[in-house]
Amino acid sequence: MPSMNPRDNGSVILAGMSETVSDAVTTDARLRLTPEVANTLAARFDTPLYVLDEDSIRGRARRYRAAFAAVWPRTELAFASKANSTLAVLKLVHQEGLSIDVASIGELAAAMTAGVPAADFHFHGNYKKREELERALGLGIGMVMIDNFEEIQLLATMNRRQTQFAIRLSPGVDPRTHQKISTGQADTKFGFNISDGSAEEALRQCRVAGIQPIGFHCHVGSQLLDPEAQRAGGEQLARFAVEMLQKLEYRVSYLNIGGGLGVRYRSEDAPMAMEEYCQLVTAAVVEPLHEAGFDTSELILAQEPGRAIVAEAGVTLYRVGSVKRTPVRTFVAVDGGLSDNPRPALYQSPYEVELIRGDDRDHWDMVVDGPGAAFGVPLPTKVTISGRHCETDELFRDVELPGDVRSDDLIQVFTTGAYNASMASNYNRFTRPATVLRRVSGEFQLIQRRETVEETFARELLPEDLG
Repeated sequence: MPSMNPRDNGSVILAGMSETVSDAVTTDARLRLTPEVANTLAARFDTPLYVLDEDSIRGRARRYRAAFAAVWPRTELAFASKANSTLAVLKLVHQEGLSIDVASIGELAAAMTAGVPAADFHFHGNYKKREELERALGLGIGMVMIDNFEEIQLLATMNRRQTQFAIRLSPGVDPRTHQKISTGQADTKFGFNISDGSAEEALRQCRVAGIQPIGFHCHVGSQLLDPEAQRAGGEQLARFAVEMLQKLEYRVSYLNIGGGLGVRYRSEDAPMAMEEYCQLVTAAVVEPLHEAGFDTSELILAQEPGRAIVAEAGVTLYRVGSVKRTPVRTFVAVDGGLSDNPRPALYQSPYEVELIRGDDRDHWDMVVDGPGAAFGVPLPTKVTISGRHCETDELFRDVELPGDVRSDDLIQVFTTGAYNASMASNYNRFTRPATVLRRVSGEFQLIQRRETVEETFARELLPEDLG
């Protein structure tokens, strides 16, 4: 294990030694580390290790902004910081012109620590405490997404002069994604249901309370490879806006259709291009408005991407510890697990991996042709890559790796820039990994140091009388 001081902010210069997973046929632009880079980073910063690429994150942010602006003249993008709230990530996406979507005081504090002004925040959450709302309003937060009737009553008693408000709606759309990241259906905990009249009543109560919302928000779910649900959600948002104009003479100036654009976790995944996606969801909102004669000349359209900005810009490196062959399957144990990536356990999330030989071995690509065995190349075998936690902890099941995978090899996991670092825990008292950022210059710089065991005890008090 490297003897790096936990306060070490050193960096490694490895210019030109990382790439994307791409070829002339696919549009796969996921970050991929070359064997030389992976081995050097693992030796320098230890594993598990999160690796992010600054140029990829900035490029995706710029592309998304340009795609949205190309189809509508007044737009806003807010980065969903739950995807990755590392301070450096928050700083650079804000530098690219994105607001920051926060869902807790902790995420708000992180963005402020990164130098983002409170006026550039969207504050979300289905349960915001009084003290949290008071603090956010006192800081001059840019926008609060109102989520329930109790929140309306709380806000009615507070100073709201510097803040704008939008009402979060549940459009009754059930997307094709995992149920735990589906948020737009009729029985969701988020927002006001349109179909049962709650959304209309929320608008009425806001106006009685002296709260003047500028518009509506919805978010139907995450990792949407089929954009139909997002299109339908945007259409419902627009139709409700027209209905409120006709019934209550309320005219929105802001419609936020949330996030949800899927990314490539597997080679066969085919997420819609940002340009096509922005055109689709914008048309879904604007066309019903135009059909009803709604004046859209001052209307602002907003989106809140998170995963789409950072997921494919990250990889995770693990070190192989042991290879155990049973009558049923082969287990390849790595030095991480559900504490640094709980998504396979929570959502059965698929990932693609690549074996990288240790420093003393030649690199071997994951895909091997059958005839390769004639030249002494080991045929691939299906294995389960498992973590080292005291659980079943199957990270990646039925992964194809070379048959001679062994201890000290590296595994790099693609598309881990979103939700891995932000969902990491100390389960089994494991420490959370470090994060390095490949700068545009080619320098790999530590942006989140590895946690120490001693730091995991920082919140604990041992009563003296326990002896």
